[in-house]
Amino acid sequence: MFVTGRVAITAACVLALAAGCSSDDGEKPDDSLISETTMRGALLQATDVGPTWRAPDESADPNQLVSICGGSTPPPTVPPGASVVAAPLADEGEKGAQTLEQIALVYGDKSGADAALAGLKAVADGCPANQSVAAVSNDQRNEPAYTETVQQQTVNEQGWSGFVVIRHKKYEASHPGTADTAVTIVQRANVVLVDAYALYQLSDASAAPQFDADWKKLVGSVVQRVG
Repeated sequence: MFVTGRVAITAACVLALAAGCSSDDGEKPDDSLISETTMRGALLQATDVGPTWRAPDESADPNQLVSICGGSTPPPTVPPGASVVAAPLADEGEKGAQTLEQIALVYGDKSGADAALAGLKAVADGCPANQSVAAVSNDQRNEPAYTETVQQQTVNEQGWSGFVVIRHKKYEASHPGTADTAVTIVQRANVVLVDAYALYQLSDASAAPQFDADWKKLVGSVVQRVG
């Protein structure tokens, strides 16, 4: 059991099953492939995370992923050929909020997932290390000016491998607050998992001490449930 901010979560194990029959030419089905059903069961639901978490009322664009580089950079489109399984969650409070974007890109074979991971890695490799963004105030968004640092790390977790982009956002002094985001992108066989955890603190410019451990445990819970 672990806590993300104020939230407790219990991880369960689910075995990944690949069903199929031998083809007429005697070829055996590839039992290393992961199904959409398996990934749908592996992604965390609000009840898995805690009583204050909810699924958002509005659905995100199914053709877009989350922003990898942050700042004013747009989110990348879903790499071609994938079946998308998504489970976005949010926990909003008076002193801040947490969000968890979970997107599984399920391909027909490993080569499709290989290409998707390579493309997303290229996006991450192009992220600037430091960004300064001016304040925005319009009918869609109201955000003070901020600076954001970006780092990339390698990830290897229970047979899944890839990378994580960690972003730390700090708002201008007149609007104290922080936003920490970890965008983890890992692959196993024919699936690429995009898992983005963000923690927003209002009126508090101090670092969130549990953030690093929290994103790792959230990702670990999903891949453990795949089996």
